[in-house]
Amino acid sequence: MKVRTLLAALAATCLVAGAALAQGKLERTKITLGVGGKALLYYLPLTIAEQKGFFKEQGLDVEIQDFAGGARSLQALVGGSIDVVTGAYEHTIRMQAKGQDIRAVIELGRFPGIAVGVKKDRKWSGPADFKGMKVGVTAPGSSTNMLMNFVMANAGLSPSDASYIGIGSAQSALAAMQKGEIDAISHLEPVLSFLERAGEVNIVIDTRTEEGTRALFGGSNPAAVLYTRKSFIDQNPNVMQALTNAFYKTLQWLKTASPEDIAAAVPQEYLLGDKDLYMLAAKNSKPSYSLTGIIGASGMKSTNDMLVKFDPELKDAKVDVSTTFDDRFVRKAAELVK
Repeated sequence: MKVRTLLAALAATCLVAGAALAQGKLERTKITLGVGGKALLYYLPLTIAEQKGFFKEQGLDVEIQDFAGGARSLQALVGGSIDVVTGAYEHTIRMQAKGQDIRAVIELGRFPGIAVGVKKDRKWSGPADFKGMKVGVTAPGSSTNMLMNFVMANAGLSPSDASYIGIGSAQSALAAMQKGEIDAISHLEPVLSFLERAGEVNIVIDTRTEEGTRALFGGSNPAAVLYTRKSFIDQNPNVMQALTNAFYKTLQWLKTASPEDIAAAVPQEYLLGDKDLYMLAAKNSKPSYSLTGIIGASGMKSTNDMLVKFDPELKDAKVDVSTTFDDRFVRKAAELVK
C-alpha cells in the first residue's frame, strides 16, 4: 500500500511538473480570487476546483474571498484588493463600456442558471405584474438584478418600477422569502429548489435550461466566467494559464459527475441540512455548466443586446465584444489537460 501511495504521489508530481513546463514558470503562486456567493451552484466550478485540489495541482495557492454578490467582487477587482474574479460575463461588457479593460478567459456557465420565483400569494399573470414588487436579488447590480432589469424592459417597464433588495445567498435568501420581506426573488440554485419544494414560490422565468434561456433571450447567454484586468493578464500569462487549466479540468469532471458526486465534493454546510434537495438542485443546474469553456460570438452578442435593452449608459457605448473574451488560455488548456 505504501508503494502504491508513493507511486500515486510521484505521478501527481509529474503531472504538475509537466503542466508547469508546458505553460512556463508561474509569475507568482499566491492569487486572491473574488466571488459573490460561493455556495451557490452558479459558482460550483470554483468550489470543485478548490475541493479537488486542481489549483494546487497547477502550483497555485488561491485565497478565495466571498462577497455578498457579484457586483461586490467586481468592485474589489477594480479597487485592486483581489486579482481575479469568478463572476458574470456581462460585467466585462459593462466595464469596457466604462473604459475599464476587463476580460474573461474561460466560460464556466453557458446558461445564466437564474430563475425568478413569485410568492404564491401574489398575483402574477405576466412580467408587467412585477411593477411595485419588492424583488430579492443576490446584490444590487449583480447578474440576478440585471436579469430582472431585462425582464422589466421587455415588459415595457423601467428597472425603477420594482424595488430591488440585496438578500445575499443561500440561508439569508431563504429567510427573506419565508419572512415575507420580498414579493419575488431572482436567484440561483440551491435557493430556488428549496423554495419550490417548500411551496413558497411559483417559478415564472427559468434560465437553468437551454430552452428557458432561449425563450427569454432569443439565443444563448453565457453566465459565470473567470475574468480579470487585461493588465493582470499581460503581466501574468502563466498564472492565467494555470488558473484556466484548473477550471477546464473542473468542467471535464462536471461532465460525468452525478448529483451524488457533487454533493460529496462540496462542504457539508452547502447542503443546508437537506442532501437530497441539494442533489435535486445540482441535477437542475448541471445543464448550465459550460461544455467547452469557450464563449461563442452569438453569446457575446446576446449578452450585449440584453444590456443595451435596459441600460441607457450602454446604448451609445462602442464596445467591441470580441475583446471581452480572451480564448488563448482555454484553447491551450484543452491541449494540456487530459
